[in-house]
Amino acid sequence: MQHIQRLFDIHPWKIATTKLDVENRRLQESLTSIGNGYMGMRGNFEEKYSADHHLGTYLAGVWFPDKTRVGWWKNGYPEYFGKVINAVNFIAMDIFVNGEAVDLSVIEPKDFYMELDMETGILARRFTVTVGGATIAFSFERFLSIVKKELAMIRMDAEVLAGHADIHIVSKLDNNVQNEDSNYDEMFWEELAKGTTNDINHLTTRTVPNPFGIEQFTVTSAMTHNVLPTTIETSDLAIAATFDFQANAGEKVHLEKEVVVLTSRDVAEEQQVATAIDYVTKFGSNYDSLRQEQADAWRKRWDLADVTIQGDDAAQQGIRFNLFQLFSTYYGEDERLNIGPKGFTGEKYGGATYWDTEAYAVPLYLALADSNVTKNLLKYRHNQLPQAQHNARQQGLKGALYPMVTFTGVECHNEWEITFEEIHRNGAIAYAIYNYTNYTGDTEYLKTNGLEVLVEIARFWADRVHYSKRNDAYMIHGVTGPNEYENNINNNWYTNTIAAWVLNYTLENYLRYQEETTITITEEEQAKWRKIIEKMYFPVDEELGVFVQHDTFLDKDLMHVTELDPKHLPLNQNWSWDRILRSCFIKQADVLQGIYFLNNQFTEEEKRRNFEFYEPMTVHESSLSPSIHAILAAELGMEDKALEMYERTARLDLDNYNNDTEDGLHITSMTGSWLGIVQGFAQMKTFDETLSFAPFVPKTWDSYAFHINYRGRLLAVSVTQEQVTLKLLEGDALTLTVYKDSYTLEDTLEIPVKKN
Repeated sequence: MQHIQRLFDIHPWKIATTKLDVENRRLQESLTSIGNGYMGMRGNFEEKYSADHHLGTYLAGVWFPDKTRVGWWKNGYPEYFGKVINAVNFIAMDIFVNGEAVDLSVIEPKDFYMELDMETGILARRFTVTVGGATIAFSFERFLSIVKKELAMIRMDAEVLAGHADIHIVSKLDNNVQNEDSNYDEMFWEELAKGTTNDINHLTTRTVPNPFGIEQFTVTSAMTHNVLPTTIETSDLAIAATFDFQANAGEKVHLEKEVVVLTSRDVAEEQQVATAIDYVTKFGSNYDSLRQEQADAWRKRWDLADVTIQGDDAAQQGIRFNLFQLFSTYYGEDERLNIGPKGFTGEKYGGATYWDTEAYAVPLYLALADSNVTKNLLKYRHNQLPQAQHNARQQGLKGALYPMVTFTGVECHNEWEITFEEIHRNGAIAYAIYNYTNYTGDTEYLKTNGLEVLVEIARFWADRVHYSKRNDAYMIHGVTGPNEYENNINNNWYTNTIAAWVLNYTLENYLRYQEETTITITEEEQAKWRKIIEKMYFPVDEELGVFVQHDTFLDKDLMHVTELDPKHLPLNQNWSWDRILRSCFIKQADVLQGIYFLNNQFTEEEKRRNFEFYEPMTVHESSLSPSIHAILAAELGMEDKALEMYERTARLDLDNYNNDTEDGLHITSMTGSWLGIVQGFAQMKTFDETLSFAPFVPKTWDSYAFHINYRGRLLAVSVTQEQVTLKLLEGDALTLTVYKDSYTLEDTLEIPVKKN
């Protein structure tokens, strides 16, 4: 049985618990993270907490290049590893009662309750402690505004239940922070200035110099409170306002903290203090009205994005949690930004952009946001085309190689087998352009910027392949496929497949729009591309009827995961890397990733044979894995397997399936729960200019419903055990297919569910 660790109660809209779990404090912090696309933080406490935990606040686009450290330098390594860095802790409110610190790692609380309200984006907590001879009920509430991106609001209330309390509060802007992965307590920040203007405290810091020519980021944070402080205290990299209250039994203390954070990405260093003070003033300090503004803005998002599930509250909580965290990380307002695999919830993976965005996030944002949101994700990659060309040159290759990990477009990850062998990610960048064009019907981006990117990616593939005279075929050696549990393999089926597809897709569209683009592909290049497409080698086993993951995969000791002792799972936490590499066990969809992407190119029988062969050997130890398997299982009528995989992707973090959520959430893979319902259970497809559905409802559910944007229309889809209902809420009539029958949707369609 797979490891499941459930710390929070099941509730359709809340992540809530009545237990302070000291042993799993980091996991609780991850699961109660909040963000607004501009900044975010883990679910840390405002007051001091001295036991083990992970203090983390992160600012979008603010990072540091750390020197690449490897035991054996290889030509082509990037000079630096890019990492998101822990930023100013602006929620801090150290609290003392009668001279004794309120610290829940030392003082056991009573009536503890913590709640993340996903409907409003508000994190709340309350508890009662006896400290310094007084018994006090504390409550905290905070949110990061999705309306005013630079704004954070924090509220503290304290009611004395017994005794007398001298309450001393130190409210801070504190930049004495470090990364979990820093070396020898290294600091990434230096102080520039601090002070107080018009009762507004402000602190300006800058990232320390680096030798790589990467810009230093300057950050100014400013705070004000609803009452005047007793004193202002300063220390290195920090400024604090202190407050003193006296209260007897039955009396209450109330403190509100308004914070504004600015970065040099948007406001020049010399203008930051004045701008921060202006923002603090004009944003207003009425906590209740700002709170209502926040709730209203989240409700507007949920009106479009919500997926409702009847009959399974755990599934309902899972999909909403994932959508909440996705939209807390990225909502498409800034084309300079992308979606990091940990978002604002941790530092693992450097916090930078991965191929996850193009492969997994684009379909969701196409359906749940304005098409410009996805276009901004495409522009992000187009803007970084020169850097992708640089990456290819570093490997001695033509064209463009998009990075495995990046902040600027230049590769900044130093693990050779991932960074320089996992080149299949180049195909995902191209696929996202196809996906956008196919889904929206908008060809304007494809004709211009899109073709610029596609041609350079195609040139990379044309240079990276080699011709095998012995086999009269083109091959790609020395790669890592999506299955990262195999390195330096030859002829990964998925990599070869996506490379040939990119060459073909690029060539087709170049010829179609040749008169509308400034790009030139010579006749010689075109001829070479056609030859590669025609003679690309795809490993296949005719006897098994499967596409072979790579040349020597079938030579392994093939067995199913069910034959393993469960104590060995997760493999990556129990086996040596050598043992993993030699095994047949698959981290995530590999061959099946290609079948998912190019679904209409394969027969049902091909899909079934490959699924039944590879899924039993898959350990799903990548967060990206379950959703692809859920979608394909649903298409193949394997409803129980589809539900199993959906539950795993929907509750991957909430139930800590892979025992690794304490260091941050798996943000980009959270799209998988939505994909599992919409592309899986509802079988939404968009091939051949036609929107199609073939829905079913899992046996343990009563119904589900969702909205999608599609080519200028807004559709509502609801499915019960007996009936599919499609409603056209906005836009022109649409011809679509349901269970392969054609319909014209003008208002409402009601169609009986077809059982497998």
